[in-house]
Amino acid sequence: MTVYKETLYDGYGQAFDVEEVLFEQQTDSWHLIIFRNPKFGTVMALDGIIQTTEKDEFIYHEMLTHVPLLAHGAAKKVLIIGGGDGGMLREVLKHPTVESATQVEIDQAVIDMCVEHLPNHSQGAYDNPRAKIVIGDGIDYVCQSDEKYDVIISDCTDPVGPGEVLFSSRFYEGCKRCLNEGGIFVAQNGVVYMQPEEVVTTRQRLSPYFSDQTFYTAAVPTYIGGAMTFAWACDDHTVRQQSVELITERFNASGIKTRYYNPAIHVGSFALPQYILEELGDA
Repeated sequence: MTVYKETLYDGYGQAFDVEEVLFEQQTDSWHLIIFRNPKFGTVMALDGIIQTTEKDEFIYHEMLTHVPLLAHGAAKKVLIIGGGDGGMLREVLKHPTVESATQVEIDQAVIDMCVEHLPNHSQGAYDNPRAKIVIGDGIDYVCQSDEKYDVIISDCTDPVGPGEVLFSSRFYEGCKRCLNEGGIFVAQNGVVYMQPEEVVTTRQRLSPYFSDQTFYTAAVPTYIGGAMTFAWACDDHTVRQQSVELITERFNASGIKTRYYNPAIHVGSFALPQYILEELGDA
């Protein structure tokens, strides 16, 4: 049995037994592989970095979706940047109050490949009549679109290579112009213990456009090195300080079934470890 080694960090990593390679493609600029692992099921990796796995994706997708949507409480239009595996679209469409979910993915082939090899991620979400798929560049979309959204979710790769622009000031400015008043922006922001500079940079770049910028966390097993941070930006700091009773009321009314997210996790996820607070104190 061969082994796939992740190479995101120098001097530290993880390895996956490869039972079967389902798909592999090497171009001049990137290497993509989808394989089966006995512990995590189907795994997708890009350029030596694990992107998603069949067994623990629910943690990431639930937290990046239900926290902003239930904090908002009345989101009707949602924009997803990236997220070609379909997991984010699946979770957004669980909300009966959402009238439309627009997903901007740069490559249709990514969606097709994930529907084929990771069907449990999307679970038919791409066939939902409330889903609108736009094939294009995310940063161009937010800078040029006339549409307005209640919640924007940036489900991007790490800030290296093509995904780097989705951590830029220009992207955040574009997202702000596409948000309705009281809207919320969230994004994955890396494993903070291993990438502490990313939270500082993200907060600095968000601060000209949003009066409240912070992070919340969740532990996703395959994103190794500690808790993953999710960037949060809004112009009303009270939106992230709502009571567990209010979030519970909204959660129960939604009828959504989850495996990781719950209202107590929602409220508690905004409590940041001291080392993160100290990093942000220098921002």
